[in-house]
Amino acid sequence: MKVLISDSLSPSGLDLLTKQEDLEIDVKANLTQDELIHHIGNYDALIIRSTTQVTTEVLAATDRLKVIGRAGVGVDNVDVNTATEKGILVFNTPSGNTVAAAEHTITLMLSLSRCILPASISLRSGEWDRSRFVGNELYHKIFGVIGLGRIGTEVVKRIQTFGMEIIAFDPYISSNAAEKLGIQLVSRDKLIQQADYISLHLPLTNETYHSISYREFSMMKPCCRLINCARGGLVDEVALFEALKNEQISGAALDVFEEEPPKNLTLVELDNFIATPHLGASTTEAQEYVSREVSQKVIDTLHGLPIDGAVNQPRMDQFDKLRTYLLLAERIGSFQAQLVEGQISEIRIQYSGNIFKGDVNLLSVACQVGLLKPVLDTNINYVNASFFIRQRGIQISETKKLMDDNFSNSIAVTIVTDKKERFVEGTSFGEDDIRIARVDDLYLNAKLEGHIILIYNLDIPGMIGRIGTILGKHQINIADMTCGRRQTGSLALMLINVEGSVSTKVMREISELDNVTFAKQIKL
Repeated sequence: MKVLISDSLSPSGLDLLTKQEDLEIDVKANLTQDELIHHIGNYDALIIRSTTQVTTEVLAATDRLKVIGRAGVGVDNVDVNTATEKGILVFNTPSGNTVAAAEHTITLMLSLSRCILPASISLRSGEWDRSRFVGNELYHKIFGVIGLGRIGTEVVKRIQTFGMEIIAFDPYISSNAAEKLGIQLVSRDKLIQQADYISLHLPLTNETYHSISYREFSMMKPCCRLINCARGGLVDEVALFEALKNEQISGAALDVFEEEPPKNLTLVELDNFIATPHLGASTTEAQEYVSREVSQKVIDTLHGLPIDGAVNQPRMDQFDKLRTYLLLAERIGSFQAQLVEGQISEIRIQYSGNIFKGDVNLLSVACQVGLLKPVLDTNINYVNASFFIRQRGIQISETKKLMDDNFSNSIAVTIVTDKKERFVEGTSFGEDDIRIARVDDLYLNAKLEGHIILIYNLDIPGMIGRIGTILGKHQINIADMTCGRRQTGSLALMLINVEGSVSTKVMREISELDNVTFAKQIKL
């Protein structure tokens, strides 16, 4: 397997990769878009920082790529939607540079407050003018943080030591969580109007682009200072220049720009503006943390192990606990996909048992993977299964109940089509023993593995013998068999586990038997 590193990576991470005997590592920094498009089809993994742009065109040039690892937090330089559609896992490494970014935010805030940059420039030019550089204390000032993610939360913890009043805006944080942090949640406009300092900690999206512009600057206090160490493009730099030049606000500090490196540097000419060239994660410690983290996650992904931090895959922290039931969910999905007839409109999944008390999203995705693999001629995995389900307009719902009437834990999947509904329930009796327990209203106990012949027939004497004779005639060995029926003489269901695939000719012979109403081969 081959790994391309297209941005700088610290030696410790590179060492982790090169020690893997089954990985071939290429470092090609500063590739142009055309060069990246030319090379990308030769690699299984791509490691990037913020410079490399993984566009739709880049992703269209590869059918081999399995994973994109971002050494850092933001993934706005990756077309995540296209990657998801192609089944390419995208992950970031948010924890590695959290402390560095939080400390850099505080550094810029302190520099603004105490006029550090202009005072240093003045002294370097030979001046000694203390009166020009009178600063402000942080004590009892109002600090407003927009975005309480990993970095925003770390900033808050450090701000609290200065004795500042902290207000925050984040629609995804509950009042209880904010109370535990010792901060007050307010509306976005109220924060902008009240804060003496505003720090941004948001991702760059269509909704957050230029989220601080003319309107917001007109609402700020004249003493307000703005800090952005998050993503370039959150602040309208033209509007910021006018607000600073007209002393509409007191100052601003940016570590990130809409275009990097910025072509227009008029902002840096202002005395009430300071900037750094995207240094938020640029500490020796952060570079090492992030480098090792991104490398280890790429190694794990290529070796089929679950990781956290994926931005287009469900949380995998329950993987080990639910491993057996993930396999059960996927196989029930696959069983259903090969059994149902008609256009699927709805999938209903019911989880029964104490093991499903937590988040079951991962299990639902496993079921979707199983449903799609037999019917789509594309790579289906945990990354893109939900995308294809949504794309097809299929509704999916989940329900839970703590107790099952028949088993300690079970998963039941109902598929609704334009022709009928089909219900399949399964359970597990151990790590390597997953079973199908019910199909529609017929109960049985069959191994959910390998090649299965499913037969509906009238429950009359001799049916098992006649079917067995056909299989024996064609040298097909029966590994296991189970039957379910409502009552004697009614419709019965037979599931036969066989060793190897069964030809169309054999299936036709079985289907043409008297009293057989339906026969289908299912491959799991």
